[in-house]
Amino acid sequence: MPRIKGASVTRKRRNKVLKSAKGYWGSKSKHFKMAKQAVMKSGNYAYIGRKQRKRDFRSLWISRISAACRLNGTNYSQFVHALKLKGINLDRKSLSEIAATDYLGFKDLLSQVV
Repeated sequence: MPRIKGASVTRKRRNKVLKSAKGYWGSKSKHFKMAKQAVMKSGNYAYIGRKQRKRDFRSLWISRISAACRLNGTNYSQFVHALKLKGINLDRKSLSEIAATDYLGFKDLLSQVV
């Protein structure tokens, strides 16, 4: 039987990396060695970014709720504490949507809680 060489597998691996590096500037999209480093680094940034996006949205929701609370004469921490005491289990995402879109509904919820 003839000997199987690894050139096709190597070429596939390199093409996969170069395809991932498509659109990168300069030799990062042309040369395998630099493209491999750039793809690994961008993968790390993407991984970190997925975690940061969750943090950013949570802080956005808290800011919206806090602003709506201040308009109605209370603060965020008192409002959340009162929600917990009343047993109202609304997450921050839905509370911020109510605060941003339905001012009267949020005001009504605030008057029931505080």
